[in-house]
Amino acid sequence: MAGAARRDGTGAGTGAPPGRTARLGLLLLLGAAAVSLAGAQVTSETKEVPENQSADIPCAAYRSSWSNPRIEWKFQKGSSLVLFYYSGELTEPYKNRVQFSPTTIHFSSVTRADTGKYICEVVGDGSNIAKSEVNLIVQVPPSKPVAHVPSSATIGSKAVLLCSESDGSPPPTFRWYKDGTLMPSDPKSSLTFRNSSYSLDSATGELIFQPLSAFDSGDYSCEATNNVGSAQRSEAIHMEASEVNVGGIVAAVVVLLMVLALVAFGVWFAYSRGFFKRKDSGGKKVIYSQPSHRSEGEFKQTSSFLV
Repeated sequence: MAGAARRDGTGAGTGAPPGRTARLGLLLLLGAAAVSLAGAQVTSETKEVPENQSADIPCAAYRSSWSNPRIEWKFQKGSSLVLFYYSGELTEPYKNRVQFSPTTIHFSSVTRADTGKYICEVVGDGSNIAKSEVNLIVQVPPSKPVAHVPSSATIGSKAVLLCSESDGSPPPTFRWYKDGTLMPSDPKSSLTFRNSSYSLDSATGELIFQPLSAFDSGDYSCEATNNVGSAQRSEAIHMEASEVNVGGIVAAVVVLLMVLALVAFGVWFAYSRGFFKRKDSGGKKVIYSQPSHRSEGEFKQTSSFLV
């Protein structure tokens, strides 16, 4: 009987505990799924569509040869990831805006909020998995930027100018103008700006003077542009590069010293006139009188207290 038990092919016959056999089977199943997921075919592409236009986003992962594939769509924007199409239906708020087919999702009209990554995952029989990604960029022309320019700055110091714009998609690049003349990225490359020392970041719109020189006084404006629509220019703002006002600083110090001297004299004068002396509390005064010389035999009070 024991020999038969060892030859019947069951887990008991192998000597392995039933629980261990079950755990081993589960690990093998998870391992097979991980291998299948790691070997999933992934494709990626980018689409640019003007705002308020229709857009078709393909699911390149779909395989018509797979029987009864399960399809899921996800939408990723930054660090946020939400289900777009799940369990055979569109999620809110896409139900009234999107049409689904196994190979495509169709937007009747896209807005700038639809910019992001659309991920299509298809799972077929036998744990076959395929995934495709589409980076959708909804094209929006830049709006009029705002130039942040200090009205004055000290020569020899660091001055930072910033150009900001929040609507453009793709994000716009920036250029700066001084007195209507385009500023090159390298001031030393231009005869007009060779006396200036600055750095310009076209991606962030930051213009930094370090150090600022007298030549840098002028009217500054910035321009935002992308591949959609026309470039937009900000209003010009004047910046004055000025020397440190040494005379003003000296005059301020002299005035401060004079004020402190007057305050000190006033305190001394008030103290000398007794304004700061402590007044009596209004209690009774006690006067002590020294005793006069008396003979030793005379028994009298030798001192008195007058109230």
